[in-house]
Amino acid sequence: MPYYRREMKNSESQFLQAIITPVLHGQRLDKALTLALTDAAQVLSRARLQGLIAEGCVTLSGTPMTDGSRKVKTDEIFEVLIPPPLPAEPEAQQIALDVVYEDDDVLVINKPSGLVVHPAPGNRDQTLVNALLAYCGDSLSGIGGVARPGIVHRLDKDTSGLIVVARNDLAHQALSRQFADRTLSRTYQAIVWGVPMPRSGSIDAPIGRHLRDRKKMAVTAKGKAALTYYKVLEPFVATSLVECKLATGRTHQIRVHLAHLKHPVVGDPVYGRGRAAGGKADSAVRVFPRQALHAAALQFKHPRTGMMMRFTAKLPADMAGLLKKLRSGK
Repeated sequence: MPYYRREMKNSESQFLQAIITPVLHGQRLDKALTLALTDAAQVLSRARLQGLIAEGCVTLSGTPMTDGSRKVKTDEIFEVLIPPPLPAEPEAQQIALDVVYEDDDVLVINKPSGLVVHPAPGNRDQTLVNALLAYCGDSLSGIGGVARPGIVHRLDKDTSGLIVVARNDLAHQALSRQFADRTLSRTYQAIVWGVPMPRSGSIDAPIGRHLRDRKKMAVTAKGKAALTYYKVLEPFVATSLVECKLATGRTHQIRVHLAHLKHPVVGDPVYGRGRAAGGKADSAVRVFPRQALHAAALQFKHPRTGMMMRFTAKLPADMAGLLKKLRSGK
C-alpha cells in the first residue's frame, strides 16, 4: 500500500495522505511523515513538514497536530495540506505604528504585544515588516533578506516594547556590530512568579534547543553562552516586578533564564506552565493573557554620528493594569 495519496484541493494547494505502516510505528510525527512521503511527487523535507505542523496543516481525523514530537501509531492516516506558494517578498500593509524616533538611518518602534516582527510560518502577513514596508517604502536595509528588510533584532510576538530598525545597509551593519560587541543595551521589565533571591544578580547559563521539543529553548550544556542580569524592582505577595538586562541575545533568553531560576514570567504559555499562584495575587495573575514582558529601554550609538541614544517606553496598559492590582492586593 502506498504511503501517500496526492490530490488537488484547488488549482494551487496540494493535499496528501500519509499512512503509517508498522515500520514507522513509534517514530516522531515529523520524521514519520518525512519517511512516509519520500516517494511523493513533491518531496517534503523534515524542516518543511515541521513548518506545516506548526501552521496546523497536518491533521488526524480532522484534528490539527501541532506537536512534531508526537509518536505515531500503525494505521494512523495523517492528512497534509500544502498551501499555495506565497510571494517571494512581503507586501506593504497599512498597520499603525508607534514611532518613538526616526531619521534617515534608523527607526525606533514601540511594538505592541500581538504583533509579529517578520513573516514566518503561521504569520505570513500583518507583521511589523509589512507595516514598515508601507511606512518606509523602499528605504529599508536589505541585509536581512527580502523577508526581513531592516530587521536587526526581534521581539517575540507577545512581548511589547522597543525595537530598532535599520533604514539602510550602513545602519544595519553598524547596529549589528553593536549587538556583537554588546555596546547596544536592552533593558526589559517582567512580572514574574515569586520573588527571586538574591534580589539582584546574574543568570549565566547556556541556551539551546530543547532536547525533546524543538520548538522550545532550554538551558542545556550544549547551548550557546547566555548571560542575563536581573534586579527585583518591586516584590508582591506571590509575584514581583523584575528588571532584566541582556548581555547576550539568545532566542527567548529572558523567558528561559527566569524559568531556569524558578521564577518564570507571568502568563508565559511556553515556559511558565504549571506555575500556581498563591495568596492575593491569584485572581489578578491567572487571567493575564500573555507573557508579562516589556522591552522598556534601548540604548545604542547612532550608526552615522556615533552619538549615544537612549529611548524608554512605559509599560503598556495591560501590564500597568496588572501592576495596579498587585499593588492594591486585590
